[in-house]
Amino acid sequence: MTGTENHPITDLGTLKALAHPLRMRLYRGLCVARTATASQLAEQVDEAVSLVSYHLRKLAEHGLIEAADPQSGDARERWWQPATQGVSIRDEDFRYAPERAAAHLAATRLFHQQRSDMYRRYLDERLTWGPEWASAAPDNESLLRLTAAELAELSEELLALAKKYDEKGRAAEAAGETEGRENVALHALAFPFRA
Repeated sequence: MTGTENHPITDLGTLKALAHPLRMRLYRGLCVARTATASQLAEQVDEAVSLVSYHLRKLAEHGLIEAADPQSGDARERWWQPATQGVSIRDEDFRYAPERAAAHLAATRLFHQQRSDMYRRYLDERLTWGPEWASAAPDNESLLRLTAAELAELSEELLALAKKYDEKGRAAEAAGETEGRENVALHALAFPFRA
């Protein structure tokens, strides 16, 4: 991974490249694994290696992933890694042209559908995680009265807090502290609504 910050997606081509259901699953899987081959990812998503390789090349064409140093002695294996820590997609980069706004909406719906699928899978498997994980995983809702500026401030604070814990976990893992450590998805949604 060459970058430690999020890659801002501002062009329509990159957004469309990522907003493909299989590509998003591959990108997410690669972010979790940090490095992987097409064969490893194909097994994870239950697709043909040739199809996965094609989609990985498309992600690479848009700078979302890149070649990684080989992790084994097999020279035939091509290793991939995310190009940056993650991606960021801002509404203001897509809202002012109908085609861009429509693509942004479609991508956002796909990302949230996949996140919902991840959470439903966790709910279905919750009993297999044990009581310590079930009680540690929050499921709450807060109904707040905020201004747009306060919501933006809250969002920044939540991102900073998530980054702090990500760095803490990565540092512990780099120090060999892997006992009890699992992948954790943090999905925070905050949006205005009228009752």
